[in-house]
Amino acid sequence: MPKTRTTLTIDEDVLRSARIAAANRGMKEGDLIEEALISHLGLSVFERIWQRIEAEGLITDDGRDVRDMTDDEIMDWVVAQQHAARAERRRQPARSS
Repeated sequence: MPKTRTTLTIDEDVLRSARIAAANRGMKEGDLIEEALISHLGLSVFERIWQRIEAEGLITDDGRDVRDMTDDEIMDWVVAQQHAARAERRRQPARSS
């Protein structure tokens, strides 16, 4: 996926913590921030969905084979799965620090 350079204004302590966490994991701070955003926004759900599709033979919950769906139908299905995953995450109790 192509990357875009951006400038952010964030709390100094947050940035310092991100730098330390990235260094501890042997990664760049930008990669750590991107990973955190992907997780927070629920974007990693797409990877889990496609892994599940492959494991189950490309069949959706309602019995449709993804290979027989149009691109628009696949996108609608994926978005519905993402909304369901986010709703599930909201139902879970908040993690304590």
